[in-house]
Amino acid sequence: MKRWAVLAVSAVCALSLVSCDSSEGGTQNLGAAEAGTLRVLAGSELADLQPLLEQEAAATGVKVKFQFTGTLEGTESLANGKVDGQYDAVWFSSNRYPAAVPEAAKRLGEQVKIMSSPVVLGLSASSAQRLGWTGRPVGWGEIAEQAGKKAFTYGMTDPSASNSGFSALVGVASALAGAGNAIDAQQIASVTPKLTEFFSAQAMSAGSSGWLSEAYQRRATGQDPGKKVDGLINYESVLLSMNASGKLPEPLTLVYPSDGVVTADYPLTLLQSSNSDARDAHRKLAERLRTPDTQRNIMETTQRRPVVPGVQLGQQFAQKDLVELPFPATQQAVDALLGAYFDKIRRPSRTLYVLDTSGSMSGDRIESLRTALIGLTGADGSLTGRYRRFRSREEVTMLPFDTVPGTPETFTVPEGDPQPALDKIKRFAEGLDANGGTAIYDSLQRAYDIMGPLVARDPDRFTSIVLMTDGQNANGSKFSDFQLRFPSLPEAVRQIPVFTVIFGEGDSAELGEVAKRTGGNVFDARGDVLPKVFQEIRGYQ
Repeated sequence: MKRWAVLAVSAVCALSLVSCDSSEGGTQNLGAAEAGTLRVLAGSELADLQPLLEQEAAATGVKVKFQFTGTLEGTESLANGKVDGQYDAVWFSSNRYPAAVPEAAKRLGEQVKIMSSPVVLGLSASSAQRLGWTGRPVGWGEIAEQAGKKAFTYGMTDPSASNSGFSALVGVASALAGAGNAIDAQQIASVTPKLTEFFSAQAMSAGSSGWLSEAYQRRATGQDPGKKVDGLINYESVLLSMNASGKLPEPLTLVYPSDGVVTADYPLTLLQSSNSDARDAHRKLAERLRTPDTQRNIMETTQRRPVVPGVQLGQQFAQKDLVELPFPATQQAVDALLGAYFDKIRRPSRTLYVLDTSGSMSGDRIESLRTALIGLTGADGSLTGRYRRFRSREEVTMLPFDTVPGTPETFTVPEGDPQPALDKIKRFAEGLDANGGTAIYDSLQRAYDIMGPLVARDPDRFTSIVLMTDGQNANGSKFSDFQLRFPSLPEAVRQIPVFTVIFGEGDSAELGEVAKRTGGNVFDARGDVLPKVFQEIRGYQ
């Protein structure tokens, strides 16, 4: 759950019988186990079920306590045992990835599928008509071919951060391999050229399915300076909900690839470590959620498909029967696919880090910043860290600032031997020191000055700015100056999203407005979680 959505989730939790914690990837204590309560580590997209669970609490006698996380982070918590004693159940969009990691799989107990939603391509109606993809079957091969010609553009979530992106990667790779079996590590190299063709049309990345859909809508309606895209790959339920909202300039046409999709089946899964009270609560809740009336309620309120036989699909589901593509069965295959995606297949990225090194950062704060950056060089060997590091072909610029902007330093991570470049970034981070004042907006302007020529020379990259500060702006130009200057920046520069990080006493209102105006996002790193937040930002780059 990304930070803009956290506020909405917190409001729901405050008024609801369903309590929750909106931090991602952690194992924060939700309280001791108690009868009639189910402590659930859940995928962030399940926040939309909270009103329904509140309604059902009277019938089931079960109170659900949620903490939200990403699939990869949740799998890591399972694998390292951090879920033991802290949660009674997990509820992800799919257990396919945790099941492929042996240490995670052994902690999974009874699983009950509650609903389903395939990951498909949604295109604006005019784009679908232009491509001739209405009223006839379209396969992944044809989609990849047109993507390679840049006949359309789309947004997709980071497959290391969100299950919808991971499912899309698995789906297109499996279909293009054409073997009929789950793709393995040896087959990935053979489909890399076609996958590169397909992902060349990806024009927007995101860390969550919800943020992706919101960003698409903002761009489509001109509220976001980013370049408009023709569509997005997401859950069918998300795409149908976007259409039902009435907020899009034109509806999305859903394209169901004829050679198959990967479907989320949302298994409510008991943990092996759960006690008898939790098992009883799990049984009662699962039984209630699978009754025909509740299944219809889920379908109507969340646009997800029922899984209980006899519950008729609504008219919004144009494609009734779906071909299900096989999922990689081993962690080796999953790792090989994700590794190829980040280091060879997807468009490379360019990121400029604007780093507060003012005097107020001295002590633990500057050490936390060093640790966060060093972790991105590969020092963090965790499951999450492996895919959130600086990637092959990436261009990284560091711009420290205090009273004035410092001297920028750019590093390019080569594909063949990335370690020397990563070692240079590590030494740079180790050398950061804290002193002086805080010139936030002079430094942001300097970042734009640096980015302008880089974007003009090589526009075919995911480009972003990360602005991190622990304090109030005290030197140089003010926030009002940024507001005045921003509209006059070159269009390509205005389209660079700025991801702002509140660390310490940073002005949350101003930093939030910078993120919103530029099409970025704001992250709260207060509470010694800067390394984790920097990893989370990687899902957007």
